[in-house]
Amino acid sequence: MDSKVYIGKNINVEIDRPFGSKHPKYGFIYPVNYGFVPGTVSGDGEELDCYVLGVFEPLENFSGKCIAVIHRTDDDDDKLVVVPDGKEYSDDAIDALTEFQEKFFKHEIIR
Repeated sequence: MDSKVYIGKNINVEIDRPFGSKHPKYGFIYPVNYGFVPGTVSGDGEELDCYVLGVFEPLENFSGKCIAVIHRTDDDDDKLVVVPDGKEYSDDAIDALTEFQEKFFKHEIIR
């Protein structure tokens, strides 16, 4: 599955770790809504994960535009960056908003 095919497309995200929730294993708090695209399979064998940026309240589902892919160069688990229609984020802003989790991985942002 090439996650880059989602860039520029509107997608539906199921949120399994909402804004403000605690990670079940590591205990950190999610500063963004985090979920997956139902019915997909990523490089790690799980659904394709997504960061939802630009919505600062807990969600269960979200439909928005994929503006980028965070490609982990040391892990086989790409992440989509999904935002509300009309929202944009620079690479630096994406890095800052996803740093809570991505700081543990080498990655690049693909547009």
